Amino acid sequence: MEDKRILYVSSEVVPYLAENEVSLMSYDVPKMINDQGGQIRIFMPRYGNINERRHQLHEVIRLSGMNLVVNDMDMPLIIKVASIPKERIQVYFIDNDEYFKRKATFTDEEGVLYPDNDERAIFFAKGVVETVKKLNWVPDIIHVHGWLAAMLPVYMKHFYKNEALFSDTKIVTSVYGQSFDGTLDQTMMNKVMFDNVPEESVKDLAVPNFENIMKTSILHSDAVIVASEDVSSSLTKFIETSGKPFLPFVPKDKFAEAYTAFYKNQVL
Repeated sequence: MEDKRILYVSSEVVPYLAENEVSLMSYDVPKMINDQGGQIRIFMPRYGNINERRHQLHEVIRLSGMNLVVNDMDMPLIIKVASIPKERIQVYFIDNDEYFKRKATFTDEEGVLYPDNDERAIFFAKGVVETVKKLNWVPDIIHVHGWLAAMLPVYMKHFYKNEALFSDTKIVTSVYGQSFDGTLDQTMMNKVMFDNVPEESVKDLAVPNFENIMKTSILHSDAVIVASEDVSSSLTKFIETSGKPFLPFVPKDKFAEAYTAFYKNQVL
C-alpha cells in the first residue's frame, strides 16, 4: 500500500475516546496502512468529552471559518488537529459549538439519543469533504467507520458528485454491530433531500434507525467490510446481496492481511 492515500472517517477513534469495536479499528487500520508506507489522514468529530489539553488539539485557522448549510441553517465549521503520540498520524477534528460542545458523544446522561444526531451526521460528512478540498489532498480510498460517519458516502455520490478532486476516489464502508436503539429524527430524510439528494436514493431514511442508516451508506459505497461478528443477519444478507464487493468478518489477529488484500484486489 506504499504511497496510496487513504482517508479514514470515523465517529470514534482511540486514544481520544473509550475503547470499543469502532474506535479500536479506526486506529488499528490506519496504523497498519501507515506502517506499510501508505499516506493516511483520520477525521473524527471533536466531541466535548475529548480532553483538548491532554491530547494537544489545536485549531487550524486556515481550514476553519467557513459555514456549512444544514437544513437551511448556517453552521460555522471549526477544524482542530492533533497527532497520535509515537505514530506520526495526524487526526483532524470536525468541530462546531452547537453540535459537538456537549460532554458526551451520542446520548445524554439518561442514555437518550441527542435529537440532532441526524444533523450532526450531515454536518460531519460535509465538514470532512470541505476540509479535504481545502487541503487539496486526493484520497485513493475513503474508508468510513461508525454510523455517525455513514452520510459521507451519500454526500460524495450526490452533493459532491461533480468534484473533480474525487473523480477516482473509492469509498469503503465498515459495518459494525448495532450501536443504538430507536431512531434518529424522523425528518432526517427531508434534511438530506434538502441538499438535492434524490428521494429514491435515501428512501430507507424514512425510518432512520441504525440498520436503515447503514443500508443507505452501503448503497452509496463502492465496497463493504463486515467489521464485527455482531452484524445482524438481516444487514449481513443485505450486504451479501447488494452487488458490492465485500469482505466477510475476519478476526482481529488476521485483519491486516485481509484488509490489505481487499483494498488492492477489490477497491483500487
